Amino acid sequence: MFTGIITDIGRVASLTKSPDGMTARIDTRYPVDSIEIGCSICCSGCCLTVVKFGPGDTGSWFDIDISNESLAMTTLGTWEEGSPVNLERAVTLSMELGGHLVTGHVDGLARIAGLEKDGDSVRFDIEAPVDLAGFIARKGSVTLDGVSLTVNGVEGTRFSINLIPHTLDATIWGKKAVGDQVNLEVDLIARYVARLFEYQTDRAGS
Repeated sequence: MFTGIITDIGRVASLTKSPDGMTARIDTRYPVDSIEIGCSICCSGCCLTVVKFGPGDTGSWFDIDISNESLAMTTLGTWEEGSPVNLERAVTLSMELGGHLVTGHVDGLARIAGLEKDGDSVRFDIEAPVDLAGFIARKGSVTLDGVSLTVNGVEGTRFSINLIPHTLDATIWGKKAVGDQVNLEVDLIARYVARLFEYQTDRAGS
């Protein structure tokens, strides 16, 4: 489980592709003694398992195995050597919950439909997949490329978010452009509320 608060921007050091998927090596500033085999690290919104790690020049590196399913359903398939990656370690019970509950299980791909300066911040207009748009509500939470964000407005399948300078600097969002795809995870509570309503409707009709 994660909170959507990015704690490092890693970089893809190498990619090894095979018929079974892909293994990526990520350089990070995380101390090598803080990483363990089997621990979960959220990489641009995708919860992935460390299978190997070691010391790096400025911190450490870790390897993650990525399945063909994840490559097809997320932006991980577009990674290249040198690609920046939003990183977050799994939450512990003693940590401050600064964002919202994030699973790292990507629901689908959204697209940046527009962006414009709004004072010191930048407003992004995001186009959500039709089947996920109903889970997004004004002033609700959404996770985009692993970042916990507040929805400012919703119109149809499109919603807007504002990113402050700190978020633009501390994540890979400062490099985003119109047309870019981003990993979307809808709010966990919204998903369960929708499922409960669906279940009760089905029972009432049976």
